[in-house]
Amino acid sequence: MKSIIAGALAALSLAGSASAQDFRARSPQDEVIYFALPDRFDNGDPANDRGGLTGDRLRTGYDPTSKGFYHGGDLKGLMRRLDYIEALGATAIWVGPIFRNKPVQGPKGQESAGYHGYWITDFEHVDPHFGTDADFAALVAAAHVRGMKVYMDIIVNHTADVIRYRECGDCAYRSRADYPYQRRGGVNGAAINPGFAGDQVQTAANFAKLTDPSYAYTPYVPKGEERAKSPAWLNDVLLYHNRGNTTFRNENSTMGDFVGLDDLMTENPRVVAGMIDIFGGWIDRFGVDGFRIDTARHVNPAFWQAFVPAMQARATARGIPNFHIFGEVAADQLDPGPLAVHTRVDKLPAVLDFAFRRAVLDTVAGSRGTDAFETLIAGDALYEGGAAAAERLPTFVSNHDNGRFAFFVRQAFPKAGDAEVLRRTMLANAMLLTLRGVPTIYSGDEQGFTGDGGDQDAREDMFASRVASYNDNRLLGTDTTNATAHFGQDNPLFRQIASLARVRRAQPALTRGRTILRAREEAPGLLAVSRIDPATGREILLAFNTATTPLDRLVEVGGAGKATTLAGEGCAAQTAAPGSLRVRIPALGYAICAIGEAR
Repeated sequence: MKSIIAGALAALSLAGSASAQDFRARSPQDEVIYFALPDRFDNGDPANDRGGLTGDRLRTGYDPTSKGFYHGGDLKGLMRRLDYIEALGATAIWVGPIFRNKPVQGPKGQESAGYHGYWITDFEHVDPHFGTDADFAALVAAAHVRGMKVYMDIIVNHTADVIRYRECGDCAYRSRADYPYQRRGGVNGAAINPGFAGDQVQTAANFAKLTDPSYAYTPYVPKGEERAKSPAWLNDVLLYHNRGNTTFRNENSTMGDFVGLDDLMTENPRVVAGMIDIFGGWIDRFGVDGFRIDTARHVNPAFWQAFVPAMQARATARGIPNFHIFGEVAADQLDPGPLAVHTRVDKLPAVLDFAFRRAVLDTVAGSRGTDAFETLIAGDALYEGGAAAAERLPTFVSNHDNGRFAFFVRQAFPKAGDAEVLRRTMLANAMLLTLRGVPTIYSGDEQGFTGDGGDQDAREDMFASRVASYNDNRLLGTDTTNATAHFGQDNPLFRQIASLARVRRAQPALTRGRTILRAREEAPGLLAVSRIDPATGREILLAFNTATTPLDRLVEVGGAGKATTLAGEGCAAQTAAPGSLRVRIPALGYAICAIGEAR
């Protein structure tokens, strides 16, 4: 197997050695990211639809008519659409988790499949539903030939749901105070684990004294699943918290089971070393360019303080100088504090910018004033490294968990026609592609997908779908439905994103330029932001109109002279006076204005 992978990498990396040198030199903020769940993207090999398993959908996980089961998309399908992704303007692909998953889990009558990739049993190999390790090697190599990076979606917080508790099925969380490690089943229980000083003493010697896992519940592994996980150390119940389900806050946020999934005891040095070995191995074997970390806020900070530098060192040793690590901290609010703390305390290099998403939702898919962006931009100082660090935050307006932007527009403006929904969506795209941060496009947004909500309702197939609840959706920019494949380039959203991506890549001010807030309002209307080229000082003014009426305004700028419209409409041909530019922007429109001559 190793020779197959090495051959796939060598054949393609040699062919693209020049472009490889170029893309490895790019910093994280230079990218445009495209995110895809392999199962929902394209089916390149129908032979692997059932993952090599036999039986009905509860054994194979395959049911293309159900939104909660495998549909057949795979790594070969993703690879054969690299030209499409490249045409959109993406320079990096965030690939949803590809590790072997438990095919189906959930209580009787509520089962669903691991098509999304977050229920891992084997952390070292590709799930057969998606293909093989060699297929992933070929995908990475093919992307690198095009100068495109590949980011893996990884999980360290939990594994698939294998461990059971003898006391209950859906078990509530039991705290350390009420159920200490040194007593069985509560403070009045029999003494156990003599000498164990608690999970705050994170040494191998201390955790060697944790020998009995029955402090909160009595965990066990069902017969036949004793070796379900790989590597083998993951089968040891002592390496899990075993305290019941999290409520996603307070103590249990980092110690509870994530909806029943087995929560790893990431305080234990054995788990830290094991995860470093697992994911360092993916860097070594495949030369991937970064990690998106699922459920990052549900892991203790000390774990990340060890894991992140270890991954950066492995990447540097592999010749990957700009390895991008960003964590998922699901904090759906405008205040960036709950995000920034994970860059300061956990030392995560970046986090997904949920605050950016909230600012765009509140103003473009809502009626809040554009001063929401003042809160966002002022909060950049909170991140470790300040405003420069904020430039590396992946920004987004849609994702596979929280839903598609167009869905929220229709929810907020139920009387709006499709033309208005399209204009609002395009306005959001313009913000995404030009404001600070690393724009992240969720597959299907460029084809006008609208979804029915979050999670499974926002995970439509790019290839022809057989799911009724997907196929009755009213898409934007097209008369087609999800019942047909969507890999064309004629949707106005595709054309807009591709155009803005070209503008972004051509202007260093838009990838790494300093941000200056020029104008904002307490009601829907003007948002104006300048981005300054760090090398030349050239200014690009971004002007957005979130109101449903046109605006005609003078906006402060830093220079004088000619003004060029790079995208949108409404820039005056030159400044009205030194330090002032007139913009005339249509309702729900935008203008990207370059001030002065390019140098």
